[in-house]
Amino acid sequence: MNADPTTTLTEAATPHARHASVSGGDPAQPQGALNELDHGPNTLDATIVLPCYNEGPHVLLELERITQAMDASGFRYELLVIDDKSTDNTLEVLQEALPRFPRMRLMPFQRNGGSGTARRIGSAEAYGRIVVWTDSDMTYPNERIPEFIQYLIDHPETDQVVGARTTEQGTHKFLRVPAKWVIRKVAETLAGTKIPDLNSGLRAFRRDVSLPYLRLLPPGFSCVTTITLSFLSNQHTVDYLPIDYAKRAGTSKFHFVRDAYRYILQVLRMVMYFNPIKVLMPLALILLGVGFVKAIVDVVIYFFRITTNSLLLIVTGLLIASVALLADLIVRSRAD
Repeated sequence: MNADPTTTLTEAATPHARHASVSGGDPAQPQGALNELDHGPNTLDATIVLPCYNEGPHVLLELERITQAMDASGFRYELLVIDDKSTDNTLEVLQEALPRFPRMRLMPFQRNGGSGTARRIGSAEAYGRIVVWTDSDMTYPNERIPEFIQYLIDHPETDQVVGARTTEQGTHKFLRVPAKWVIRKVAETLAGTKIPDLNSGLRAFRRDVSLPYLRLLPPGFSCVTTITLSFLSNQHTVDYLPIDYAKRAGTSKFHFVRDAYRYILQVLRMVMYFNPIKVLMPLALILLGVGFVKAIVDVVIYFFRITTNSLLLIVTGLLIASVALLADLIVRSRAD
């Protein structure tokens, strides 16, 4: 007995999938006819991963905006919508919308995992050669998604293209702008390159290039920072396209203190993961320099005696330098 196309489970159709998803039809066929044998990674031009959490009042508008732009582009695509265990009617709205959007695939989570978890799982199970990340809160110009996909097609040397926001419309604007600037400058220093927008939610990248880095993605908002630094730290070319940024629809899930703290920690964590010497060695050299200078001063002032503080500075600097060299050795000997 044949299954109804609107209720076919992806994990039953494809061995690679680990999470159940419901399709409104085959994303490769405009008519929505299901062909299970054609489903799998790299069978489509692009997958748009769209995490949703309590976006019920406006999610249909976002779906319409994305599908209209993609249908007009001529790309073979799927719209992978992930409901992150919403507490409003988002899931019901998405389920009712399935017949209207034949290229939409709905993946409902059984518990809330965060936007990073949704993007990680969506990217791993995408059928498209190019994966697009965006938000469902009406902030990003999602009608420009085909432009990002075309950019990667036209520039084979580029592995990721990021939408660099020209304005800031989020909550706590007077706090977010300077905090983001500081975090971005820290990331630029550690990554050794200019980063116009470190945590933009609109980006497109090559799925095969991203696969080794997906396991590094944290569950929260800093996943966008992680994927940027992962590519940059491994010498993948990341380009930027300027975009407008609108005021979000609904209630923001961003918590300034908590998420800003996570952003800076994630920047340090990623650089430590790929290039620990860049984080640890400057600190070690500063401590050693201060310690040696103070030791010379001690010799002059205290008649060839060195104080405990000077010794502690020197020993601490040597310990941190040793850890930096050991961490660098581990990174360079790592298989990935």
